[in-house]
Amino acid sequence: MATPMYSPHFIWLVAALSVAGILAKPFNLPEAVWVVVGAVVLCLSGQLTWRAALAAAGQGEEVYFFLVGMMLIAELARASGLFDYIAALAVRAAKGSSRRLFCLVYLVGIAVTAFMSNDTAAVVLTPAVLAAGRKAGLGKPMPHLYACALVANAASFLLLISNPANLVVYDGRMPSLASWIGHFGPASCMAIAATFAALYWSRRKELREPVSRDVPVPRLASEGKLVAIGIAVMAVLLLVASALGRSLGWPACIAGAGVLVVVALHKPGLAWPVLRGISWNILPLVAGLFVLVAGLSKTGMTQMLAHWLDELLIKSPVAGIWMSGIVIALAVNLANNLPVAFFAGAVLGLVHASPQLAGSVLVGIDLGPSLSVPGSLSTVLWLAALQQEGIKVGRLQFLRVGVQVMPVAVLLTLFVLASWSMPGR
Repeated sequence: MATPMYSPHFIWLVAALSVAGILAKPFNLPEAVWVVVGAVVLCLSGQLTWRAALAAAGQGEEVYFFLVGMMLIAELARASGLFDYIAALAVRAAKGSSRRLFCLVYLVGIAVTAFMSNDTAAVVLTPAVLAAGRKAGLGKPMPHLYACALVANAASFLLLISNPANLVVYDGRMPSLASWIGHFGPASCMAIAATFAALYWSRRKELREPVSRDVPVPRLASEGKLVAIGIAVMAVLLLVASALGRSLGWPACIAGAGVLVVVALHKPGLAWPVLRGISWNILPLVAGLFVLVAGLSKTGMTQMLAHWLDELLIKSPVAGIWMSGIVIALAVNLANNLPVAFFAGAVLGLVHASPQLAGSVLVGIDLGPSLSVPGSLSTVLWLAALQQEGIKVGRLQFLRVGVQVMPVAVLLTLFVLASWSMPGR
């Protein structure tokens, strides 16, 4: 039997078509289908052995467990009405001011993103904010809805746990909590502030609309209170694990499963809807991406980029930081930040990356998607959540907002990152 011929061009074609499938979703099939098919094609064509593919997929163990834990806790929060309760409280606290409501939504989004990931902020908070806004008679809810999407990107590197892409970029090189905060603290604050200021300024006319002061706050059921306690416990566990430099996947998964068991014992009928409501297809999507990156690594592209980056850093470390961040920020809007994160993580593993360089890459990965809908999975899910509520936001419409927000936020954040001195960190 003839041995299949190795072809770098074929590998690149399969990877490109798989990414195109993620972005375009032909035949309305889940994103994971196209990535898994691409990974299988690489194996069937002999470009990767099955053993190599399984080994590559196995590298994502920590990401899988982290995602399972976060998806469990996020769906529990949605199903128990916790986010509806928080959104109603925000409307009541706004006291008739659309601007104050915008600020409150943004603050809630920061907290949710920081401790429950960007996908949760975009997917779960969005319908809750929309429902509360409708009860308050908010006729122009788009600034508040854009806030749900953009704060999910802006606060994505406030903590390591704030975005699954962070775990991908730093795979095997997880910094401690103190190191993370010391490195990203000022830059993250700038990203959050710049995104808020740019979005607020661009939608300032719509934010003049008054809203109702008398909005009923739904009663938070006992299961919602249990979920709130569970979220606090999970946040503490993850912060402790991060501070000790330990894995984040298992603590997140155990905490999420533990909260599910406690809530199910209290209200048995809630467990199955929660498990059914989770987007499980994200797990094969991530596994397939690991396999595709392994295939791309065989082409020598990661080594070539690592060599080019090393040379650039030798000539001008500052230029390397700026160029890496800007190029990545643009690339994620063409190929989605998750595939780019996998590839960037592989390249960083081959270079002598300073904390500033790794940080600039992460700024591009996390903040770059604020430009367009295809930039991140969280924004794609945000758009789908709006469509389920009968609100249509075109990709060009989102791009008009993104153009006013992303460039300013990325450039100011990279400036802070490049100028932030970190001796001994």
